[in-house]
Order: sequence, then structure tokens, then C-alpha cells
Amino acid sequence: MIHTACLPSGLRLVVASSESPIACCGFAVRAGTRDEAADCFGLAHFVEHGLFKGTKKRKAWHILNRMETVGGELNAYTTKEETFVYAVCLSQDSERAIELLGDLVFHADFPAAEMDKEREVVIDEIRSYEDNPSELILDEFENLIFQGSDYGHSILGTESSLLTFTTETCQGFTQTFYRPDNMIFFYHGQMPFNKIYRQANKYFVHESAAPTANRLRTTPLPVPAKQQRTDRGLHQSHVIVGGRAYTIHDKNRMALYLLNNLLGGPGMNSRLNISLREKQGLVYTVESGLTSYSDTGLFHIYFGCDADSVEQCLRLIHKELRKLRDTGLTTNQLSAAAKQLKGQIGIAHANKENTALGIGRTFLHCNRCDTLPEIYQKIDAITTSQILAVANEIFDENRLSQLIFE
Repeated sequence: MIHTACLPSGLRLVVASSESPIACCGFAVRAGTRDEAADCFGLAHFVEHGLFKGTKKRKAWHILNRMETVGGELNAYTTKEETFVYAVCLSQDSERAIELLGDLVFHADFPAAEMDKEREVVIDEIRSYEDNPSELILDEFENLIFQGSDYGHSILGTESSLLTFTTETCQGFTQTFYRPDNMIFFYHGQMPFNKIYRQANKYFVHESAAPTANRLRTTPLPVPAKQQRTDRGLHQSHVIVGGRAYTIHDKNRMALYLLNNLLGGPGMNSRLNISLREKQGLVYTVESGLTSYSDTGLFHIYFGCDADSVEQCLRLIHKELRKLRDTGLTTNQLSAAAKQLKGQIGIAHANKENTALGIGRTFLHCNRCDTLPEIYQKIDAITTSQILAVANEIFDENRLSQLIFE
């Protein structure tokens, strides 16, 4: 069961009851890469790191040990649209986690000496990322697809931009965006809702008098399909094909989610894995992915192969896409795909951390969250005609861009 409430400060609470001895709780903040000014790329991610480096009453060492000493974990991550700061612990240690999270999110002071050290950590993160083409290529592909928009730059930022960030820069970002009315607090565990409500009122004290968050976000304009090759001196070629997709609010998103799972999802029986790996032995990895944002989305197919196999792999991929555009799925094929997807979602739902984070993100953007039975109902409501329409729109070759690292 899910309970919700809004504190007098404007902070929304979302509490999902669970009998599990493990609790996951934290803040989902509507502040990400999209909210950075042009001269501050990477700031949202740098602020996320800085939250753990000191508050008005805790040094970095005390923050590090607060959950670890009871076997818990403290974590955070930044996306294009949001920042998550959360803890996983035994349910009996929930209050310890709630108090600490409130201190980090509302009272971080970003001490200069600690931020200088963390700057070097993030620069190392950027360099290690650039050494991994299979990860870097997706970032570069987003930059290609969303060029000119606030999605079109790296979450990590650049070494030169990081060097400009100061304590005051970080404090200005949190004062603007880390506001109760711009975030939610989610909890998944055994603690009763009324107890969480009392603790939230006690520990989540926000003292900033800064104005309401000043949004820089603009919906990205359509761009023509592009093909780009980049010589990076690699032994293996890395390739991405894809284009714009549906928002998190779109009624066709679930149909595309099913198609993506069928085409290149985690199952070894995905169509692309069968075609490129099992039948031809051309790749070790081939996968497709779907990312839905609040006002746009991205569908992509990724594979890595020998340089002389790239064109053959692309032909096979477009052959599979053409099948879906031309014939869609039969009733039996749709039923089998739906059954597989529901099984995967059901198993994933057993992971309490992923479930809690999913609840947090959905409530942040939609102010609601589907239960597992409601998700199953949406999957069962997908029709063969809807599948065909979605395949023709999203898999249209004229809308698909291509990026190759070689």
C-alpha cells in the first residue's frame, strides 16, 4: 500500500509499506543536467558529490560512517532531470537514515578543501569514462540527438568547467533547486506512515529564503537524422542506431517498452541477440534501450563488433526493424512478449532498492505510481494495431541517426 502526504513546507512524502526487513528511503530532487547554465556544465553532478563532504554539524568522515557502522549504505546519482540521494538499511535503522538524509540535502556546506579533493575525483571519473567507449558512445549519441537543447551535454561536465566551481557555486545551486517544493521524500520499508510523517517534520528543516527554482528547461526541437563516424583509434567498432522516442507521460510508451524488450532487451532470446550473436556470431553484445524523459525520449540500439562486420550488423538490425514496421506482431507473438515482460518486471519488483527509486522518480514527475497489477493491466491492454503504429513511427529509417566509434 502507498501513502502520500504533503508537509507544510511543500515537500511531498511517498511511503510504500513493506514487510521486508530492508528499508530504502531518500530524496528525489527535480534538479539535473538540464538545469545547468551553459557555463556550469557538470554542476548538478558535482553538487551531488559535494553533499557528502560536510554539513553544518558533520564532517565528511562522520557522514561516511553514519550508515556504514550499522551495515547500511548511502548513495546518490544524477541524471539529466533529477538527483537522487538515498540510503538502504535495516528497517530498524530507518530514523538514523532519515535524519542523516535531511542533514545532507538541506544543510550541506560544501567546504572548500573537501571540494578541491572531490574535484580531482570527478576529473578522474571523466577520464575513466572516456577510456570506456561502450559507455561514452551513448553520451555522445545523446549529444547528437539532442544537440542544441539542455539535454545535449554530458552529466559529468568537462575538466575546464569543474575548475570554475566553488563553494558558493554549489550553495547557489542547492539554494535554488534543493527546495521542499521541488523534491519528494520516498520510503519503502516497515516503518508506519504516521511515524515517517512525524520524523520528516522533525528532521527536514529548510531555512533558505531563495526564490522558487528558476527553470532553464526547454523542450528540444526536432532535428534531422544524422550519421557520424569518429576515429578513436579502437580495435573494435562501437555503433549506436536510434532516435527520439516517447515521453514518460505518453500513452504509447508501454507499447514501445514491450517492443524494446522484444527487440534487444535482457533476454537471451531477444531478436537482435538471436540474429547477430546466436546465428551469425558477429557480436558479443547487442542491446536496445529506451529512456523516457518528462518531455522527450530516446530509443537506441548498441553493438560492438570487428570493423569489417559493421555493415553486415547494420543490415541485420534494419532487417529486424523492417519486420516490425511491415508486419508488427501476431496475437500469439504479442501474448508471448507480454508474458515475458511481465515476468521480468515481477522479478525486478523484488529488488526493494530499484522499486523504491522507481516510485520516487514516478511520483516526482507524475505525482502517482502504478502498482504491479496496474502495470500488468497496461501491458495486457497493448494491441497488435498499436504495436504496428509504434513500430512505424519510432523505427522509421528516416528518423534514425547513427554514430560509429572506430
